[in-house]
Amino acid sequence: MRFRSACITAVLLVVVSASFGCVRRTLRISSTPPGALVWVNHREVGRTPLEIDFTYYGHYDVQVTRDGNEPIITTAEANPPVWDVIGLDLVFDVMPFESQSVVEWHFDLEPRHDDLDALVDRARALRSETNPESSLPIVTLGSDGEVVDQGEEDGSKPDPQPQSDQSGQ
Repeated sequence: MRFRSACITAVLLVVVSASFGCVRRTLRISSTPPGALVWVNHREVGRTPLEIDFTYYGHYDVQVTRDGNEPIITTAEANPPVWDVIGLDLVFDVMPFESQSVVEWHFDLEPRHDDLDALVDRARALRSETNPESSLPIVTLGSDGEVVDQGEEDGSKPDPQPQSDQSGQ
Protein backbone atom coordinates (compact mmCIF):
# COMPACT_ATOMS: atom_id res chain seq x y z
CA MET A 1 0.00 0.00 0.00
CA ARG A 2 2.83 2.41 0.84
CA PHE A 3 4.60 1.56 -2.39
CA ARG A 4 1.45 2.29 -4.37
CA SER A 5 0.92 5.71 -2.75
CA ALA A 6 4.60 6.56 -3.30
CA CYS A 7 4.24 5.70 -7.01
CA ILE A 8 1.07 7.79 -7.32
CA THR A 9 2.82 10.71 -5.61
CA ALA A 10 5.82 10.41 -7.96
CA VAL A 11 3.56 10.32 -11.03
CA LEU A 12 1.64 13.38 -9.80
CA LEU A 13 4.91 15.27 -9.23
CA VAL A 14 6.05 14.48 -12.79
CA VAL A 15 2.69 15.60 -14.24
CA VAL A 16 2.67 18.81 -12.20
CA SER A 17 6.32 19.55 -13.11
CA ALA A 18 5.59 19.03 -16.80
CA SER A 19 2.70 21.47 -16.64
CA PHE A 20 4.84 24.33 -15.29
CA GLY A 21 4.91 27.36 -17.46
CA CYS A 22 7.85 29.46 -18.38
CA VAL A 23 8.68 33.01 -19.37
CA ARG A 24 9.40 33.73 -23.02
CA ARG A 25 11.55 36.84 -23.45
CA THR A 26 11.51 38.47 -26.89
CA LEU A 27 13.30 41.46 -28.39
CA ARG A 28 11.26 43.18 -31.11
CA ILE A 29 13.55 45.42 -33.17
CA SER A 30 12.35 47.83 -35.87
CA SER A 31 13.83 50.71 -37.82
CA THR A 32 12.84 53.55 -40.08
CA PRO A 33 13.45 52.78 -42.92
CA PRO A 34 13.00 49.01 -42.57
CA GLY A 35 15.51 46.49 -43.90
CA ALA A 36 18.46 47.56 -41.74
CA LEU A 37 20.96 44.91 -40.70
CA VAL A 38 21.13 44.48 -36.90
CA TRP A 39 23.88 43.14 -34.64
CA VAL A 40 23.20 42.52 -30.93
CA ASN A 41 26.29 42.03 -28.77
CA HIS A 42 28.42 41.71 -31.93
CA ARG A 43 26.27 38.90 -33.32
CA GLU A 44 24.32 39.43 -36.53
CA VAL A 45 20.64 38.73 -35.81
CA GLY A 46 18.88 39.78 -39.03
CA ARG A 47 17.15 42.63 -40.83
CA THR A 48 14.44 44.85 -39.39
CA PRO A 49 11.69 44.30 -38.49
CA LEU A 50 12.67 41.21 -36.49
CA GLU A 51 12.02 39.34 -33.28
CA ILE A 52 14.61 37.31 -31.36
CA ASP A 53 14.44 35.47 -28.07
CA PHE A 54 16.82 36.47 -25.27
CA THR A 55 17.67 35.08 -21.87
CA TYR A 56 18.92 37.93 -19.70
CA TYR A 57 17.70 41.46 -19.05
CA GLY A 58 20.28 44.23 -19.01
CA HIS A 59 22.37 46.30 -21.42
CA TYR A 60 23.05 45.17 -24.99
CA ASP A 61 25.46 46.57 -27.58
CA VAL A 62 23.47 47.27 -30.74
CA GLN A 63 24.64 48.18 -34.23
CA VAL A 64 22.14 49.04 -36.98
CA THR A 65 23.32 49.63 -40.56
CA ARG A 66 21.68 50.14 -43.93
CA ASP A 67 23.14 51.23 -47.28
CA GLY A 68 22.62 54.95 -47.84
CA ASN A 69 22.10 55.67 -44.13
CA GLU A 70 24.34 56.63 -41.24
CA PRO A 71 25.06 53.59 -39.03
CA ILE A 72 23.87 53.56 -35.42
CA ILE A 73 26.15 52.11 -32.76
CA THR A 74 24.61 52.33 -29.31
CA THR A 75 23.67 50.55 -26.10
CA ALA A 76 20.06 49.52 -25.55
CA GLU A 77 18.39 48.28 -22.39
CA ALA A 78 16.11 45.34 -21.86
CA ASN A 79 14.30 46.02 -18.59
CA PRO A 80 12.18 43.34 -16.91
CA PRO A 81 8.46 43.80 -16.40
CA VAL A 82 7.25 44.03 -12.79
CA TRP A 83 6.22 40.38 -12.69
CA ASP A 84 9.65 39.17 -13.89
CA VAL A 85 11.84 40.59 -11.12
CA ILE A 86 13.67 38.46 -8.59
CA GLY A 87 11.18 36.76 -6.31
CA LEU A 88 8.04 37.17 -8.39
CA ASP A 89 9.64 35.37 -11.33
CA LEU A 90 9.65 32.13 -9.33
CA VAL A 91 5.87 32.34 -8.98
CA PHE A 92 5.40 32.88 -12.72
CA ASP A 93 7.82 30.08 -13.58
CA VAL A 94 5.64 27.53 -11.75
CA MET A 95 2.30 28.76 -13.06
CA PRO A 96 0.70 26.41 -15.59
CA PHE A 97 0.83 28.97 -18.40
CA GLU A 98 3.49 30.66 -20.48
CA SER A 99 4.26 34.30 -19.70
CA GLN A 100 5.69 36.52 -22.40
CA SER A 101 7.92 39.55 -22.00
CA VAL A 102 8.42 41.69 -25.11
CA VAL A 103 11.04 44.44 -25.19
CA GLU A 104 10.72 46.80 -28.17
CA TRP A 105 13.55 48.83 -29.67
CA HIS A 106 13.09 51.25 -32.58
CA PHE A 107 15.88 53.03 -34.42
CA ASP A 108 15.50 55.98 -36.81
CA LEU A 109 18.26 55.93 -39.40
CA GLU A 110 19.33 59.22 -40.95
CA PRO A 111 20.32 59.53 -44.62
CA ARG A 112 24.06 59.54 -45.22
CA HIS A 113 25.49 62.84 -46.38
CA ASP A 114 28.76 62.28 -48.21
CA ASP A 115 29.44 66.01 -48.58
CA LEU A 116 33.18 66.46 -47.95
CA ASP A 117 32.91 70.22 -47.40
CA ALA A 118 30.26 69.73 -44.69
CA LEU A 119 32.46 67.12 -43.03
CA VAL A 120 35.43 69.50 -43.01
CA ASP A 121 33.26 72.31 -41.58
CA ARG A 122 32.03 70.01 -38.78
CA ALA A 123 35.62 68.94 -38.05
CA ARG A 124 36.78 72.55 -37.85
CA ALA A 125 33.89 73.47 -35.56
CA LEU A 126 34.69 70.52 -33.31
CA ARG A 127 38.38 71.44 -33.23
CA SER A 128 37.59 75.03 -32.24
CA GLU A 129 35.21 73.80 -29.50
CA THR A 130 37.68 71.32 -28.02
CA ASN A 131 40.85 73.41 -28.32
CA PRO A 132 40.05 77.10 -28.94
CA GLU A 133 43.67 78.19 -28.39
CA SER A 134 45.05 75.97 -31.14
CA SER A 135 47.24 77.66 -33.69
CA LEU A 136 47.34 74.83 -36.19
CA PRO A 137 47.04 75.87 -39.83
CA ILE A 138 43.95 74.98 -41.82
CA VAL A 139 44.72 72.93 -44.90
CA THR A 140 42.19 72.51 -47.69
CA LEU A 141 42.58 69.56 -50.04
CA GLY A 142 41.22 69.32 -53.55
CA SER A 143 39.35 66.32 -54.93
CA ASP A 144 42.66 64.84 -56.13
CA GLY A 145 44.15 65.07 -52.61
CA GLU A 146 46.50 67.93 -53.43
CA VAL A 147 46.78 70.95 -51.10
CA VAL A 148 44.62 73.73 -52.55
CA ASP A 149 44.84 76.27 -49.74
CA GLN A 150 46.80 76.52 -46.53
CA GLY A 151 45.77 79.26 -44.15
CA GLU A 152 45.72 80.04 -40.46
CA GLU A 153 42.84 78.92 -38.25
CA ASP A 154 41.05 82.23 -38.73
CA GLY A 155 41.18 81.70 -42.50
CA SER A 156 44.02 84.16 -43.21
CA LYS A 157 47.08 83.21 -45.23
CA PRO A 158 50.32 82.61 -43.34
CA ASP A 159 53.08 85.19 -43.68
CA PRO A 160 55.56 84.06 -46.31
CA GLN A 161 58.95 83.08 -44.97
CA PRO A 162 61.65 85.62 -45.82
CA GLN A 163 63.84 84.38 -48.62
CA SER A 164 67.54 84.22 -47.78
CA ASP A 165 69.89 85.73 -50.29
CA GLN A 166 71.44 82.92 -52.28
CA SER A 167 74.22 85.05 -53.76
CA GLY A 168 76.47 84.49 -50.75
CA GLN A 169 76.45 88.08 -49.46
